[in-house]
Amino acid sequence: MTDPTASDPAVTALVQAARVAALNAHAPYSRFAVGAALLMTDGSIVTGANVENASYGLSLCAETVAIATAAAAGRLRDVAAVAVIGGAMDDAGRPTGTVPVSPCGRCRQVLNEAAQLGGRDLPVHCGAAEGDAIRSHRLSDLLPHAFGPADLGIA
Repeated sequence: MTDPTASDPAVTALVQAARVAALNAHAPYSRFAVGAALLMTDGSIVTGANVENASYGLSLCAETVAIATAAAAGRLRDVAAVAVIGGAMDDAGRPTGTVPVSPCGRCRQVLNEAAQLGGRDLPVHCGAAEGDAIRSHRLSDLLPHAFGPADLGIA
């Protein structure tokens, strides 16, 4: 599979899947909903939403939830691309905003695990809760000189 670009309809579908996932975010503390979608090598999509916890440090980012779902299905090496969206929640709990968001540092490291195990430099498509703005990056640009399985002789 070739890496999709931001103008590719597959990227639009991936970003839309992240938007749908964000509707399931449990974010009562930050009121900031995030959705993530992973494009797998077979074209299927795995999603995740952020899950906050009253003990803030135990909260889970959407990208981490999606990666854990892929890993639980034995598909960690099959991640081919990532989309993430986020925005402040309105009174109905829907994410809003037109500024694209990108994965936090922890999520970049978690995504790197899948990238190195799969032997690919993941495209990461950052979208907004609303609108068409998408910023596309290579994971290696977002997390240069990353430490991962290859450093331990695993990948």
